[in-house]
Amino acid sequence: MLSVTAPLISETHSAVYHVEGSAGAIFVPAALDFLSLAALLAALLHLSERSVGCRRFLWGGLIATLPAVVLKTWTALQSEAVSRVSYLMVFVAPLILLATLRILWTRGGARIFDHAQELFASAFGMASLVGLVVLVELAWFGWQARGLNRTVELHRHSAVGESGVHRGRVIWILLDELSYQQVYERRFPGLMLPGFDRLAGEGTVFTKVVPISADTALVIPSLMTGIRSKGLGITADGQLHQLHDADTDTWRTFDPHRTVFQDALDDGYSTGVAGWYNPYCRILPSVLDHCVWSSQIPLHGHLYGRRSVLRNVFGPWTSLMTIGQHVLVGESGGLNPDVEVTKAHIADYQQLVAAGDDLLRDSSSDFIFLHMPFPHPGGIFDRKQNRLSLARSSYIDNLALADEYVAHVRALLEQRGEWDPSTVVVMGDHSWRTRRNWIGTPWWTAEDQLASQGGQFDDRPAYIVKLPGQQVGATIDTRYDAIRTRALLDELLTGKLTTVAELEAWVRASAR
Repeated sequence: MLSVTAPLISETHSAVYHVEGSAGAIFVPAALDFLSLAALLAALLHLSERSVGCRRFLWGGLIATLPAVVLKTWTALQSEAVSRVSYLMVFVAPLILLATLRILWTRGGARIFDHAQELFASAFGMASLVGLVVLVELAWFGWQARGLNRTVELHRHSAVGESGVHRGRVIWILLDELSYQQVYERRFPGLMLPGFDRLAGEGTVFTKVVPISADTALVIPSLMTGIRSKGLGITADGQLHQLHDADTDTWRTFDPHRTVFQDALDDGYSTGVAGWYNPYCRILPSVLDHCVWSSQIPLHGHLYGRRSVLRNVFGPWTSLMTIGQHVLVGESGGLNPDVEVTKAHIADYQQLVAAGDDLLRDSSSDFIFLHMPFPHPGGIFDRKQNRLSLARSSYIDNLALADEYVAHVRALLEQRGEWDPSTVVVMGDHSWRTRRNWIGTPWWTAEDQLASQGGQFDDRPAYIVKLPGQQVGATIDTRYDAIRTRALLDELLTGKLTTVAELEAWVRASAR
């Protein structure tokens, strides 16, 4: 059960940090799963003492399946994708069991088995002591997180900030895992991205962006604060407490009032966020006037933030069935490898697009951050049918969805006459993590393999800035470090960068 409980008792508290629902919806099911499995094993072991055959059958099964359990647990604890080898071991284990039992039918095998049982019984006994510690930690951390995501009062915007003036709306759009190479440099054959092409025709495309990290959880606080973070200090109640500064190798307290959102408030802007994955409304309420966040992604293979306690209790067993389906029917019968994950991804998309549209339609929200969960795999879009889909799809499909969103935002602002005077920044938090995250997983498709030329990784995220009134496209080929995003937004908020020449000069100066 460590693959289920470890994320909840980890000193990093990263699992709790990204949960949108209540703490009880994840801690209670984990404890119930743990206790129910313990009760089941205790009952079976008690029954096994009634006959030698039953005892050998049960203990043979425990011993034979142990390698598969250890491998599955190890990959989960290391946050690695479970390979097809792991999947196969789960189903090869019964064959190993049969072979083991056949050996035990001989007298010599029986003696060997009896000694092995004693050894494994001692090992399992030690493990049970660890289990008691785990249960205590589950209860303690669950209690500390009992107020997770309780309603908090957001900042109340005053009409005028310290500066007293500002210049037009500033809209910051972050599309998760958006690759510069795949959008502009080496586009998949036949893939049409008219939204990005129009944006490039009236904006400035950065061609040599240096990413902060390949981990969204680290990138977002870094972008907001300007501190290059290599680690997060998260408390048991899901609050962001500290950032580990990679440049000075020191821990620094996270202060919402030392972020780009406070900068915007100081310049007289009203701040709004519609964001994915990161708990914006929990960690930034004092500097946000409007906030919606959504995170229904799996925590450790089967638990979801908004699901009921009862559904989460059955999560591990449905997860095992999903693994079996993937192995036995290959590509999940034409569906994505885990339909529940795909549904959650689509739900995040729908909620955040709606929340973002509300912010865009509200002209009083003039500094807006939109963090959308695409083109991040797995695929939720069928570009040929032009619709959201549970069918197995690719990063390229999600890229087409990202293009539709860029076009959608533009059309919405144009209808309101706000596109031309607005400053729009569209970027990726990191690039498409081909070999690092996706290749070899059930989510990797033949189209992904072809588009990435065998899983080659290009770390440059897309980064485009449309200045107010900009009508002609441009490119900046100077190296640009994405950690400078807060500084760039500060310049844009105060209206100090109004031409491509000024923007390019600022980038060159920041590169020194």
